[in-house]
Amino acid sequence: MTASSSELMEAGVDELRRYSPEEVIANRWLPYKSARVLKEKCYRREVIHHGDGGRISFTAEDIRRENERRTVEPRD
Repeated sequence: MTASSSELMEAGVDELRRYSPEEVIANRWLPYKSARVLKEKCYRREVIHHGDGGRISFTAEDIRRENERRTVEPRD
C-alpha cells in the first residue's frame, strides 16, 4: 500500500520534517519491505530522497513524488 497526499495529511505528516527510511517503511508510505532495500535503492539513485550530510531522509513531498513516479496509468 502506498500513501496518497490525503493519507499523509490525515496522518499528521509535517511538511517540513525529514523522515528516516525506517519511519517510511514502518508507516508503509512506500512499497518496500525493509529499510535496507529502500536505502540500497537510494544509494543507486532509484528513489527520490535527500542525502543530508550522508544520511538518507525523505520529506512528505519526496514520498508523494515517488508514489506519483511509480503510478501505472490504465491503457485507453
